[in-house]
This record gives sequence, structure tokens and C-alpha cells, in this order.
Amino acid sequence: MEGNARIEPQDTTVDSRFQVMEAVDCPNLGRTKGKWYPAVPPLCRCRTGLTPSDYFGRIMVANLPKDKKVGVINVSVAGCKIELFDKNNFQAYAAKAPSWMTNIIKEYSGNPYEQLVVLAKLAQKDGVIKGILLHQGESNTNDSIWPQKVKVIYDNLIEDLHLKAKKVPLLAGELVNADQGGVCASMNLIIAKLPQKIPNSYVISSAGCTDSRDNLHFNAEGYRKFGKRYAAKMLSILGYNITISE
Repeated sequence: MEGNARIEPQDTTVDSRFQVMEAVDCPNLGRTKGKWYPAVPPLCRCRTGLTPSDYFGRIMVANLPKDKKVGVINVSVAGCKIELFDKNNFQAYAAKAPSWMTNIIKEYSGNPYEQLVVLAKLAQKDGVIKGILLHQGESNTNDSIWPQKVKVIYDNLIEDLHLKAKKVPLLAGELVNADQGGVCASMNLIIAKLPQKIPNSYVISSAGCTDSRDNLHFNAEGYRKFGKRYAAKMLSILGYNITISE
């Protein structure tokens, strides 16, 4: 979800109704943590790449009434296991993280989950949380209890943000698909089981979403297509039955 693909010129124009709450201070972007800005990428941290949330937001505002805005908060750590977002047990995992990951964790005040909650509470002063987007799993490949670990985090978010699970779906995307030679594609079989643990959750297919040479990350076009699919599902949940052109 952090985003790995190079941002291209076509990605830099965005409807002002699509906003991002900056998750860290980014002087290079003229952005301050906890403030809303037009969602021009990067949407994660100061120098990250294109993400699924970029085209999720674009498609959402394009298909919602003109008086509706869409805001996203992206708190992501490349390469981490899902354990990093378990608020009661993350310290043990973070203590053994490689230095490059430790530096990212520090940007989130040492606790990415808590940072997400703090920012989400700020966002609740301006609007309503309608859903949670997740794209993770490479580092947990073949971890059969991954769905249960995700459920713990989802339940914590619902409780800490005083939400109702029936009204706040979790949308989780597959990893790079086998049709692209995805090196972690086997994890998609485990991700598919998530709705068994979280009734109000949906798996977003990555089939046909093109990837980069490492067969681990999507390329820019793949992220665009993937993000549009997240939006199509969210719009359908909200009652908007539309056809998205990929």
C-alpha cells in the first residue's frame, strides 16, 4: 500500500474533491502532518510512489455526487509483516526490523498503528470513515493464520475509532497475480479466506494488473487498474452500480 511505481505525468492531475491527510511532515511537498491536501501523489510519505489509493480516490469522486469529497489516510510500511500493526504485540516485531524499516517506523512516531488512529480521529472531525483499505501480505506469504491476524487489527480499529463493523467494510487486495508471474501469488489463496473471518470484508482481484520486473510490485498501470477495482467495489457497497473502464 506504500506504493512502489514511478509517478508519471498523467498521475499528477487530480480533482480537488479528492484529498489526502498527510501522515508525516513533508517539507519537500509543502505538507504538514495531520492536514488535508489535494491528493497529488505521493500519498504515503514524502518520497513514495503510486499506490492503489491514488486511483481509488479518483474513481470515487468521479462517480459520487458533486457535493461529496473523498479523503484518504495512508499509513504504510514497505515490506513489513502484518504484525507491525498489531497494537498489543508490534514492539517485538519492530525490535527485530532491519534498519531501513526502523527508519520508516520512526517517521510514524515509532508506532504506525497508533499514528493511523490519531490521524483517523482527526479525520472524523471533518467527515465519516466509510471504509478501510488494505494491501499487504508479501512478507506473510504462506502464513495460514494471516486472516485472523488481520481480524485482530480490524477489530482494534473498529473499537478505537468507535465505528460499527457492519457499516465500515474492509477491502483487501490480492498480491501480484500468478498470471503476471507473481512471486508471492500463493498468498492470494490465503487472502481469499479473509471474508470467513471478517464478514464485512471483500477481496479485490489483481488478475491482469501488470507488475514490475521484480514480480513483486505492480507497475504504474497495474496500480491504476488495481485502484479502480477498489473503487468499483466500494461504490457498489455504497449503492452505486456503475461500470468502471480499466
